Amino acid sequence: MSPNSRPSRQRSRQRQALSIFRRRATLRRSFGLLNDFKYEQTQPDIFYGHLAEDTVGLIRDIYAGVRGAGQGTGQDTGQGTNQNEPLRDAKILDVGGGPGYFGVAFDKAGADYYTCEPDVGEMAAAGIKLQTSVRGSGLDLPFLSDAFDITYSSNVAEHVPDPWRMADEMLRVTKPGGVMIYSYTVWLGPFGGHETGLWQHYVGGEFAARRYEKKMGKPPKNRWGESLFNVSAGEGLEFARKVDGAELVAAFPRYHPWWAWWMVQVPGLREFAVSNLVLVFQKS
Repeated sequence: MSPNSRPSRQRSRQRQALSIFRRRATLRRSFGLLNDFKYEQTQPDIFYGHLAEDTVGLIRDIYAGVRGAGQGTGQDTGQGTNQNEPLRDAKILDVGGGPGYFGVAFDKAGADYYTCEPDVGEMAAAGIKLQTSVRGSGLDLPFLSDAFDITYSSNVAEHVPDPWRMADEMLRVTKPGGVMIYSYTVWLGPFGGHETGLWQHYVGGEFAARRYEKKMGKPPKNRWGESLFNVSAGEGLEFARKVDGAELVAAFPRYHPWWAWWMVQVPGLREFAVSNLVLVFQKS
């Protein structure tokens, strides 16, 4: 393939991968998800319940798009997946799935869902018991290679000291032809500091943590340098350029409407405006 044709092919693949999800990525959805953030600490059932439903929709649409699902017909290119139920019986690994809300949502979609979470307390926090919850680290996944149709991680990369090692591990356990979806919070975006505030992390992660503790009388759940790290959008795109054995088929801001996806392509701007970057890979 010539160098001139490669960008054109990549754009075509991205259009295909996001063709179905694009219809879901509206301004109304963006405002709804943004409004839910206020409930994360006080009413997690609302926040995580809505986020889990949105996540299932996002993965359903992207998986169907990557596999070439035909719009309007409900059929793909011959692999047997119906557009309306592309997750049925698909084997999914959610790295850092947390307290179980996502498991309930994926179960309703008919998926064969597994989650890997290092913190037992986090797994039991909501009182939701999943038989397929496995305790383990995303940096060394306790699964065989080529085991899952879909591997997925949401807002975990910024909480591990080596996020690209975790990405490599997720690709390792993804089946050839399968999809890996890597979604993470960009440090310089408004939510990079998580609960420590919308601007404080711009001064510095340690400053934000100290200020939160002084104001709230307790340390933040996400402590900079220990359980929260500054991961950039540029790092993710650089990883995608160098990764072996997989192709980046889409990169977009998770919570933005479709007409704002272009921000990912602009260096500098994407670090402040993207907020949460989604990288979609298909394994060779």
